[in-house]
Amino acid sequence: MADTVTAPVARSPIAAAAPLALVHGWEVSARRSAAPLRLVDCTPLAKVLVRADPDGPLARHLGVGHGRAARDQHGTLVVGSGPDEWLLLAPPGTEPQVAGRVRAVAARAAAGEHDPGLVSVVELFTHGRALIRLTGADAPQLLAKVCAVDLADRVTPDGTAFRSSVAKVATDVIRDDIGQTRSYLLHCERSSGQYLHDAILDAGRELGIEPDGFTGKEI
Repeated sequence: MADTVTAPVARSPIAAAAPLALVHGWEVSARRSAAPLRLVDCTPLAKVLVRADPDGPLARHLGVGHGRAARDQHGTLVVGSGPDEWLLLAPPGTEPQVAGRVRAVAARAAAGEHDPGLVSVVELFTHGRALIRLTGADAPQLLAKVCAVDLADRVTPDGTAFRSSVAKVATDVIRDDIGQTRSYLLHCERSSGQYLHDAILDAGRELGIEPDGFTGKEI
């Protein structure tokens, strides 16, 4: 839903394609594409980074192991991005709520004498990260041009998460299909966001890729 305010409070490192709109205070592209292969800048999504003991109560609560991704009861996408690291993705502006739920679990564990160990919860907001979503049946064919990981279903099925070089950029790749359609979230350092976005568009040109606008419902 577009905002009623007229001035953005946040901008992605990726230049938004005209026409522009405001969504949850973010300046985003309002372009709507019907192309078979689409690329959306999802940087406005809430991003919370969690580090904790992989064998502790918080890890058991999150319920997602290293290399996997799944939604919790709140609809937050929980990504096991490392042995002791999780990336939580949720609708724009919900970082405080998402982080608060994690901290509450750690506090309950400590109060119940179940030591959660060292827990770090960082609300990333706009700083440090860029996030794009590639959707379409030909998405694996495109990514094969810029990433050496085998994207076949038997190797990287829906719900797989891994860290790899994509167009020579260190990237978290999360397969998160939309219905029956292949879809991948690509998460990288903010400074590499524009380059990665442009590299994906360039690699997909012969496949008919188009940039698509952000609506706030991409997670």
